[in-house]
Amino acid sequence: MINFILKRLGQLVPVILGVTLAVFLLGQIIPGDAVDAQLGGMASEEDRQALREQLGLEQNVFLQYFSYLWGLLQGDLGRSATYNAPVLGILLERLGNTAIIALPAVGLAAVVGVVAGVWASLKPNSLRDRSVTVGVLLLTSMPSFWLGMLLIILFGLTLRWLPVSGMQSIVGGGGPMDVLSHAILPILTLSAWSLAIITRMTRTSMLGVLSSDYVRSAEARGLSKRQVVYGHALPNALPAVITVIGLQAGFQLSGAVLTETVFSWPGIGYAMAQAITNRDMALLQGGILLIAVIFVFINFLVDVLYAWFNPKVKVS
Repeated sequence: MINFILKRLGQLVPVILGVTLAVFLLGQIIPGDAVDAQLGGMASEEDRQALREQLGLEQNVFLQYFSYLWGLLQGDLGRSATYNAPVLGILLERLGNTAIIALPAVGLAAVVGVVAGVWASLKPNSLRDRSVTVGVLLLTSMPSFWLGMLLIILFGLTLRWLPVSGMQSIVGGGGPMDVLSHAILPILTLSAWSLAIITRMTRTSMLGVLSSDYVRSAEARGLSKRQVVYGHALPNALPAVITVIGLQAGFQLSGAVLTETVFSWPGIGYAMAQAITNRDMALLQGGILLIAVIFVFINFLVDVLYAWFNPKVKVS
């Protein structure tokens, strides 16, 4: 198992290097001048030249990339023109806000998705199985921004139960319950698509396991339905489900761009949306890089968990 983990860690190095290269090239191919984006069109030629030299834009593209890598190793992701502050500090502060909605969204999707998938798989082609299938189809077909707007109209504007934007109330807010009330709708929106995918995968995996010979042998030995399902079928169906849950955890970060924009939630996604609007390339590149690196490490953890739960992988 230790060899497997070390091997997977070694494979992360070229992947992360590839991510840095892709992010760097993104800044090269997007139209526009980084100097114009930071100084505007009214800056003097001397200021423009000084900033161009400061950013290393006079160097060839290879030296620029190695300078970019060296800066990353030192924790330097550049300086945001929008906030006039280091990008790393902005992203780390926003990462905590994104985690407030992303982690509960993953947990909610995982728990409800596994329970619903197991529940539907126990009686295939029944009314409850078809109801779950229709619900999954609706959630996967519904764009997250549209679902978010429906929730705003229903719970925020019609029923007036929950706030519809921001992280805290303007007057008298700021406590944990205030933040929680603001986070409920973004969490529901963010978890919807993942919930549908996890439910579908759990149902499919359970149906395959329940038709296996060893499950029928367990039933023939007189074990109760609960023992067969939760003692034999579900543990063998979990590796595939865990893989999907891990992937969905990574997708939550990228999906947060739309959800945070709809609810004006001050996380990484909202900051990236502002960076696109303001042509703040340093902040945009930093956000993409941070999300990609987190996604890579989540996949690494998923691989380790998959190997842990799957004896075939663990032995190999």
